[in-house]
Order: sequence, then C-alpha cells, then structure tokens
Amino acid sequence: MATTKEAPQSAKVAYLLEGTLLEACSCEVICPCWVGEDADGGECYGIVAYNFSKGLIDGIDVSGLSLINVNHIPANILTPGSWEVVMLVDAAGTEQQRDAIVRAFTGQLGGPLADLAGLVGKLRGIEAVPIDHETVGGRGVLKVPGILDAEMAPKVGPEGRTTTLRDSIFSTVPGSPAYVAKASRNRLTLPKYEMHWDYEDRNAIQSDYRMEHVG
Repeated sequence: MATTKEAPQSAKVAYLLEGTLLEACSCEVICPCWVGEDADGGECYGIVAYNFSKGLIDGIDVSGLSLINVNHIPANILTPGSWEVVMLVDAAGTEQQRDAIVRAFTGQLGGPLADLAGLVGKLRGIEAVPIDHETVGGRGVLKVPGILDAEMAPKVGPEGRTTTLRDSIFSTVPGSPAYVAKASRNRLTLPKYEMHWDYEDRNAIQSDYRMEHVG
C-alpha cells in the first residue's frame, strides 16, 4: 500500500519587532561598551528601552507597548552572565502580552534576544508600570511616573545628518544602526532594588530597529 509523507511544518515566526530604542547610561559620550571596552568608571548603570510600533511575539500582538531594562553591568559588557537587570514591562498591556514580552527578552524564544539575555546573570525583578516612550523630531523622552525621567537627542554631522554607529561588536538592536546621542537628563529611583542615579549630559543611544527571529 502506498503511503504519503507528511509535509514538513513551515517555520514559525518567534518574534517580529519594529520600533524605537532609547538608551541612556552612566558612561561619558560615546559609551565604550558598544565597542567592547570597559565602561567608564569600570561599571555601567543604565536603561535600555524598546517601544514596539509593530510587534508580534509567539503569535501575540504587542504593538504599541514598551519595555525598559534597568541594568547594572559590573564588568565588561560582553562578560556572559554579568548583568543585573530589573525589567519594567508596560502596564498598558494584558498579562498575556506582558508575559510574551518577558519570554522574548529573557531569551526563551531564541534569536538575537537570547544572545542579549545570555549576558544577564540575575533578573532581580519584573514590574508592570506605565511607560511613556516618545520620539519627536529626533528627541527621545522616556518617563515612568515616580521611577524614571530621561531625555536625549542624537548627534548630527556638519550637514545635519544623524551620526550613526554601525558594525560594532555589541548592540542592543542587532542588525540596525544606532544613533549616537547625549542624554541631557537620566534620573532613576528604584528603592526596592536599591537603584538610584541622577546623570546629566551622559551617553545615550537611539535607534529605529527591526528584529526578526524564525524559530
């Protein structure tokens, strides 16, 4: 009796994310972490914030939501398992949406986000908070009431074009150019995790990114 083989299942998109990145840290401009050197002062305190203008994670639409990782990097940024992170997930999302974002950014779905998650040694906590993530005329504004207030703007060349960083050894937006920027303010208070800082005119990075991983 003749038999037929089952057609292989088509690959599934684990995540497809497009949006803007706002990043600010304790390093001077330009942050040495992006080229794999030790942070200014030997350690780095900063925030890495993603807004998803379009987002699909494991079949769940997360468009319009945001995520912020609050990081302490006590050694070279490329040291596996060295980062300590508090994850702030957009309270505007449903529990299902927030769970999908956490699974992707903790590396559970593989791809470039898993590579980034491999640098984290301790996830100190996950908090659902209201996040205001805006980019207007090149200026980035990031606010979490009672927790975070940051504002930044990219550097530009003599002809007004945004200064970009490409092909660096490290990136929080793999495959997309980063815009070298400066944060006029970067203030954070998370007493529950004993994390406090207030920086002015320090390093910032902005980006328009697209990340896709087919599992």
